[in-house]
Amino acid sequence: MNSSPSQQALRVFLVEDTIPIRQRMAARFGAIEGVEIVGEAEESGAALTGIDATRADVVVLDLRLTGGTGMELLHDLEHSTSRVITIVLTNHSSAGFRQACLAAGAQYFFDKTGEFDLACNTIKRIAHERCARGLNYTGAHHV
Repeated sequence: MNSSPSQQALRVFLVEDTIPIRQRMAARFGAIEGVEIVGEAEESGAALTGIDATRADVVVLDLRLTGGTGMELLHDLEHSTSRVITIVLTNHSSAGFRQACLAAGAQYFFDKTGEFDLACNTIKRIAHERCARGLNYTGAHHV
């Protein structure tokens, strides 16, 4: 974790079925000041349980998961009691996927190949806004 004891870190949960990509995500996002990676999963059932158990603030998810899809997870999160910011980070980045994810409740949508840095910058901005406000930041902008 890269936050000082006096501030609460932005708790990020990663849902990605490819281990090297998940490791890259954990390394890059976890290096952001004020961000803590609180859990990881490769399928939606374990992700939903982990998100609830860790009280994650942000979930970064892929659309293709082991034994399910990110769309199913988005639907489950939309209907759960957990209030999380959802960021889709995927290679399935056509306009149709983007529109479907945003309609299903994702606040952000990024192409894994060309927009990884933009996803990092978005998490950084959310963490900094949350720290500046001194409370749980739940506002989001559609991208």
